[in-house]
Amino acid sequence: MMTPVPTPSPNHEPRRAAVDMLVLHYTGMVDGPSALARLIDPAAKVSAHYLIDEDGTVYALVAESQRAWHAGVASWRGAGDVNSRSIGIELVNPGHEFGYRAFPEAQILALIELASGILARHSIPPGNVVGHSDVAPTRKQDPGEYFPWKRLKGYGIGLWPFVGHEAAPVPDPGEVARRLAAYGYDVAVPEAAIAAFQRHFRPSAIDGVMDETCMGRLARLLAVR
Repeated sequence: MMTPVPTPSPNHEPRRAAVDMLVLHYTGMVDGPSALARLIDPAAKVSAHYLIDEDGTVYALVAESQRAWHAGVASWRGAGDVNSRSIGIELVNPGHEFGYRAFPEAQILALIELASGILARHSIPPGNVVGHSDVAPTRKQDPGEYFPWKRLKGYGIGLWPFVGHEAAPVPDPGEVARRLAAYGYDVAVPEAAIAAFQRHFRPSAIDGVMDETCMGRLARLLAVR
């Protein structure tokens, strides 16, 4: 159930492109009220379409027909201006700066319901359901390594590679970058792109170094994207 916000966010404008992405974030602030206040503050110059608190409360902040200011300088699959082509969802979580923690069950259930509805309303490919760190790998870490991407895939939200004996040889660095770019990442800083990939698809170890496990998972993702 949606909860009305005290004041609609003024930080939005008409879209410049059709919606083909869903970008998930954590708020990275000390608590939910602080995050909500910032997202509806004109001076902050930041906004998102939705905010989900830890108890599962969903706040509708910007109409899906509008361009919200949630991704900043970002790109995916070779295209910039992610804000114009995406819907942004913020999840209340203190983030790595203020005590990053697992996302509560009520919050994830609310996200599953909300995201399922968004995907039903828009033509968003599974490979375009991404985290902020995927589209801005040199700047962002959210929603982070505790985010349950694998679970969401079970509800038809995003992609998750089959995890088994998926190891594949690691090619030369140029080829690694080419394949990451083919999936969608900005590889201007290859180590940052690798770390973002690991944070999403191999969160147990994030070191910015491509290994055989990550290469195998990337190969599977490229086959189904």
